[in-house]
Amino acid sequence: MPRAAPDPDLIERHRLSTRLWHWLNALLLYVLFTSGLGIFNAHPRLYWGHYGANFDHAWLVLDRFPGWITLPGHYSLALSRHWHLAAAPIFAFALLAYMLWSLGNRHVQRDLALTRADVAPRHIWRDILDHARLRFPRGEAARRYGFLQKASYIGVIFVALPLVILTGLTMSPGMNAAIPWLIDLFGGRQSARSIHFLAAFALAAFFLVHILMVLLSGPFNQMRAMLTGRYRLPAERP
Repeated sequence: MPRAAPDPDLIERHRLSTRLWHWLNALLLYVLFTSGLGIFNAHPRLYWGHYGANFDHAWLVLDRFPGWITLPGHYSLALSRHWHLAAAPIFAFALLAYMLWSLGNRHVQRDLALTRADVAPRHIWRDILDHARLRFPRGEAARRYGFLQKASYIGVIFVALPLVILTGLTMSPGMNAAIPWLIDLFGGRQSARSIHFLAAFALAAFFLVHILMVLLSGPFNQMRAMLTGRYRLPAERP
């Protein structure tokens, strides 16, 4: 029997390396975020500078986060630190490996790098309006990422995630002895803790928006792309 002709609308969307890192990263970020909330509950106040204690001025004071949103599910500083420190090295080395692999196979240069057309004010404004109106790319336009997608992915992979890792290292007394310039880079251990907190919640916000966009733009097609790598181009609008 003759082989069926390939479907021109079914394209290869995500490489295996991207898919593996995506799902590993999702699991690790969940563990790190929820265990981090458990650690934060031990002292739910944030400061700037080198010092911070009960009688120092805090720029942010919160109540403890409820136990159900933390890991291990109830207040236990020891267990939260255990989960956090177990996941953190895997998270850091997985990110480094993915960054180097994506640069080596030109995934970043080919798919994520912003072009001159991407940063044209008219193009940026149109992309913002299309997302606000939930008008997602279709047909051939769906083969490429838009400005907001590229900017957000580059910002997360090369800015937010490394920032979380570096500020986490800055809070470690052992790393302070090994890499003392990190404290100066972030203006003190308490400043690093504040930046760590803000970056973590920025990543959580990105995650929620990401999930919302997946649900609105076709969850079956998007999930298939991230599981098998194959993505069906949505039909052009009439």
